[in-house]
Amino acid sequence: MSFVITGSNGFVGQNLQKYLQTSDQSQFLQLRYVPYQKIEIKGDIVIHLAGKAHDLKKVSKPQDFYDSNFNLSKQIFDVFLISEAKVFIFLSSVKAVADKVESILFEDTPANPITHYGKSKLLAEEYILSKFIPKGKRVYILRPCMIHGPGNKGNLNLLYKIVSKGFPWPLGAFENKRSFCSIDNLCFIINELINNEAIPSGVYNIADDEPLATNDLIKFIAESQEKKYHILNLPKSIIKFLCKLGDFLKLPLNSERLNKLTENYIVSNKKIITAINKPLPLSAKEGLMKTLNSFNTNAK
Repeated sequence: MSFVITGSNGFVGQNLQKYLQTSDQSQFLQLRYVPYQKIEIKGDIVIHLAGKAHDLKKVSKPQDFYDSNFNLSKQIFDVFLISEAKVFIFLSSVKAVADKVESILFEDTPANPITHYGKSKLLAEEYILSKFIPKGKRVYILRPCMIHGPGNKGNLNLLYKIVSKGFPWPLGAFENKRSFCSIDNLCFIINELINNEAIPSGVYNIADDEPLATNDLIKFIAESQEKKYHILNLPKSIIKFLCKLGDFLKLPLNSERLNKLTENYIVSNKKIITAINKPLPLSAKEGLMKTLNSFNTNAK
């Protein structure tokens, strides 16, 4: 079995190559959108990971998202449809549906993305779903929530540094729950989709089984470091004011990061679990502890 993986140098791509034990016959494509470019696919399985993620530094142009997440995806999918490849897996995002979740996000939740990132991912989804899939081919659109694992770079690093330096966690007043996605669970699911022809084509949310609160993460981080933790319940109004200053002064804790750390964002994985008919290899805590332990190793 040979693979065609776009964005193979990214966090997900590198982990997926190790998990699937890809051979030398596989294609690892580092592509950017170029109008009318010729893309050649030589493989059984196409896994499209390439794309533009969130722009925390606010330096990207809106068109950059549409070129990377929509136009490039359109080009690759068109080539897949006429190729010999049998399976196409597109890594979308829960943000293609909603930036905020009031209750629980399901696959049939009406899409209303706000950011150019989410809108561009949704356009790619809609294009893929609009096409007739030839007999013998399978197409999967995956919507993962926040992915983490060894080598992860993101908000978990900020939390880790706060606890490791002994700083008290100031956001204890924010009671929230959100879903996470271990890279091990994501790779496991992709492997199941590849090998189980009985799993129908379609859109699937990808998340660990249990949502967790940020305050729980602080406890897990302290546990991984064998340190004590301190959680403060400062008034939310004061925290939000300080984050607005962070927006202006370009500090690590700003309004956008506050939202990511304290928002409620629960994602249902019931559809994919039912489809693969197997339990995920890691619980939410087990996956996070594996990620956090890798931070401890790198810090030494």
